[in-house]
Amino acid sequence: MTFRKYLVLAGVTVFGAVGDSMLSRGMKEVGSISLSHIPDVILAILNPWVALGIVLLLAFFAAYMTALSWADLTYVLPATSLGYVLLALIAKFVLHEQVTATRWLGILLVSGGVAFIAGGPARTHLTPHDKPQESMPEPVTSRMGS
Repeated sequence: MTFRKYLVLAGVTVFGAVGDSMLSRGMKEVGSISLSHIPDVILAILNPWVALGIVLLLAFFAAYMTALSWADLTYVLPATSLGYVLLALIAKFVLHEQVTATRWLGILLVSGGVAFIAGGPARTHLTPHDKPQESMPEPVTSRMGS
């Protein structure tokens, strides 16, 4: 796998975890909202933390789509699950949330599962688009009358 592909997977991991964290912080400031009261939803989106979270989650989706364009979902999703570790660390040390031992154990199990998948191929099968193109021979041209 190339450095660029590792960078895309890292982007998915970081953008997702940090975006979710910013969204959580902003919504704690905003308080309870309901979809039946649209002005509250619009005001929530205008909160700087919520807006930053949305921008980072848009970056997450762009990186995620990029990763899915060259790898199977069964590879991309587990490979980016290290975001759970990052999210838990941000929640504990930045948002000052309580992360129980049970949650840490779950995060450890998910992260351990990544090790089993990380050694596998990015694609379980090649599509015609992925197969190397054979170079076409140059057409033979004859020079008549030269």
